[in-house]
Amino acid sequence: MRFITGFLVFVPLWVAAETVYVTDNLKLGLHQAADTSGRAFRTLESGQEMEVLLRDRNYAHVQLPDGIQGYVKAAYLVTEKPARLIVAQTQAEVDRLTRELEETRQAFAGPAATIDSLKQQATDLQAKLDESNATNAELSEENDDFRGRQNMYKNSLPVRWVAGALGVCLFCGFFAGLWWVDQRSRKRHGGIRIY
Repeated sequence: MRFITGFLVFVPLWVAAETVYVTDNLKLGLHQAADTSGRAFRTLESGQEMEVLLRDRNYAHVQLPDGIQGYVKAAYLVTEKPARLIVAQTQAEVDRLTRELEETRQAFAGPAATIDSLKQQATDLQAKLDESNATNAELSEENDDFRGRQNMYKNSLPVRWVAGALGVCLFCGFFAGLWWVDQRSRKRHGGIRIY
């Protein structure tokens, strides 16, 4: 029995700090009297936040965020935020995120242009690199061809050199032969040239 009595004593304290809202699509009167019999001194819109100070089955003693206290019918209070308030908060969040997104887009407009320019430069440089690689491949093939020829002719002499050396030898041999014949002829005839 003591347990139940103690529990019933602490129930109002447990409920006292609960935050509640006026339900959707409703205008609720805030009254001075606990039975809400008098005229309402303030009208509360749906979604109005308030703190329950004391609550019984029919009425609740509430305090508004601005400190004003009064009585309202407890049946119209809910603990979940009404859809109207949720929609308004969601719309405010959407508006804030939209502004933030636009600011971010404007902040990245300059870097985006720089990025596009760098991408174009990278594309151009890649094209030049591909062209250089193709030229390098062609030159490597030609170099391999020249090395193959060099290995094939490494023990032979070039035709031009042989022809040149042969021409020089014939030229020198012809004039050396003339000189030798002239010397022999003079020696035979006592130093006199007979031709």
